Amino acid sequence: MAFLPVTREDMNNRGWDELDFLYISGDAYVDHPSFGHAIITRILESEGYRVGIVAQPDWRRDDDFLALGKPRLAVLVSSGVIDSMVNHYTASKKPRSEDSYTPGGKSHRRPDRAVIVYTNKARELFKDVPVIIGGIEASLRRFAHYDYWDDRVRRSILVDSKADLLIYGMGEKPILEIARYLSMGVAVNKIQNVRGTAFLTKKEDMNEKLRQFIDGEEHDMPKKDYIVLPSFEEVSRNKRKYAEAFMTQYSEQDAYNGSTLIQQHGDRFVVQNPPIYPLSEKEMDRIYSLPYERTYHPSYEKEGGVPAIEEVEFSITSHRGCYGGCSFCALNYHQGRIIQRRSQASIINEARKITWLPGFKGYIHDVGGPTANFRNKACKKQESSGVCKKRQCLHPQPCKNLEVDHSEYLELLRKLREIPEIKKVFIRSGIRYDYLMLDKNDDFFAELCEHHVSGQLKVAPEHVVDRVLEKMGKPQRKVYDRFVKKFYEINKKIGKEQYLVPYMISSHPGSDLNAAIELAEYIRDMNYTPQQVQDFYPTPGTLSTCMFYTELDPRTMKRVHVPKTAKEKAMQRALLQFRKKENYKLVYEALKLAHREDLIGYGKKCLIKPLRNSSKDNLAKGKAQRKGIAKIKSKNAGKSRRKNSR
Repeated sequence: MAFLPVTREDMNNRGWDELDFLYISGDAYVDHPSFGHAIITRILESEGYRVGIVAQPDWRRDDDFLALGKPRLAVLVSSGVIDSMVNHYTASKKPRSEDSYTPGGKSHRRPDRAVIVYTNKARELFKDVPVIIGGIEASLRRFAHYDYWDDRVRRSILVDSKADLLIYGMGEKPILEIARYLSMGVAVNKIQNVRGTAFLTKKEDMNEKLRQFIDGEEHDMPKKDYIVLPSFEEVSRNKRKYAEAFMTQYSEQDAYNGSTLIQQHGDRFVVQNPPIYPLSEKEMDRIYSLPYERTYHPSYEKEGGVPAIEEVEFSITSHRGCYGGCSFCALNYHQGRIIQRRSQASIINEARKITWLPGFKGYIHDVGGPTANFRNKACKKQESSGVCKKRQCLHPQPCKNLEVDHSEYLELLRKLREIPEIKKVFIRSGIRYDYLMLDKNDDFFAELCEHHVSGQLKVAPEHVVDRVLEKMGKPQRKVYDRFVKKFYEINKKIGKEQYLVPYMISSHPGSDLNAAIELAEYIRDMNYTPQQVQDFYPTPGTLSTCMFYTELDPRTMKRVHVPKTAKEKAMQRALLQFRKKENYKLVYEALKLAHREDLIGYGKKCLIKPLRNSSKDNLAKGKAQRKGIAKIKSKNAGKSRRKNSR
């Protein structure tokens, strides 16, 4: 095995004078299957293409981009594993000080809106070479989208980047098909039929079928083959139109029944072909068996390595996709709702490889995917007909066709535990507790607690107020309460002292101050202070972001309360950490504003004490002191009576 070329010297050592594909990445070069650039470059390599990587080039100069020369077929561009704006800024739009995907954890080694900047630079330097964009940043911005950082609707990233093609979702199939077309000499503007891609075109450059549809001449064409979305101009002016466009996009991200989507931008059209069909088990196995080095490029050693490897080096991806349907998650848009899994043999083989790695101490850090306990498709129907357009598998209630079965996943975990070099297998990628609670067989739950938790299990109820949970696409509070009860019952039974660490989101659409206060009361009763609270972060491609921008629920078109001001967000976040001294003023103000003064005082149910030196405070203190003195006097009097009676 060897890293792919990153210098001319590397190319010379392979006897290459030219690349077929140049991959420009916003992340440092980590040759591990948790990184998109590693998978795409390795799968191209496996088909005989010559691929080189330029990682985190200095966009202010030309030298880095030109280091490997002009590629023969195309330049591939990705901002990295995370959207560059999310990578750079917190939910309060403050610059982040660290970047786990950069050597030494240093921040700002990539530009804001990296895909646009890199693509424009590639266009400038390699004028006649096709530029193809992909990864999360490109994928989620393929249509006109609300941009939180600009606080406005931006055009499709295809318009701003001037890229020739956009690969959305998981790109292995599309990139190989595009590579075959390009190697046969097909012009990139003629590649308009590849699933999992989007492109920008003028009407005169469209294929005949698409042009006929636009011109209204599609007499023999099934009506659902194509859907025209409200244009960029419409959605940028009209929030209701934006919500309508988003809901159509959201409903068409399925290979079996998704239509081709068209959105006009001025005199050009963004065209999204239907998604790729789910990968078979054999195809998944092939991807994860490619010859990855499983670590960062050695040139980063002098800077301290790449911190992101620590989370994934000894972890295993067992599957892709998620049918959980969380409103704030973009997986529906990117990986899809249909589970695509690897075989047990493939996973066990990877586990054995991990045991040979330097630094392995016997612990597999994770075996999972977007949701660890989703190893199977939600129902038989999905195998041939795809997902339902008008309902989710788990929300608002579990579908009657949902197949609940942890037995295959449990069998896999048992086999991994039997490998002599492995001491423990953890599950850290998240358990969907509502699905777990639907399982009438407790074997998986019991073995999860006994073998796969290390003192604490992180779970994501996100909130506890049902009207907020409904907007989040999450189960009702009573489901989480039953899960908590059962978790502690099982741990008591097996003689282990283990705890749940709940993950909460503040300021999600639908959450007002009263909901935040109710969540604070729940945290009070748990006797727990969250160390970190995530403010809702509006990112492209999620249903929750659509709610945030439009203040409408696109599923019903009903109004939604959205915390938008910095003050309300700060109050909601502070309420979740009401025990912290620095949050006192915000919590006090929030309780007063919500007329919940009953939670300000000295009682067990109070969140905070009254303001110091206030008249009410002195009265309350005096009352408490008098009550305490009375108790002491009563107690002493009782002692005296007992003494005298002797």
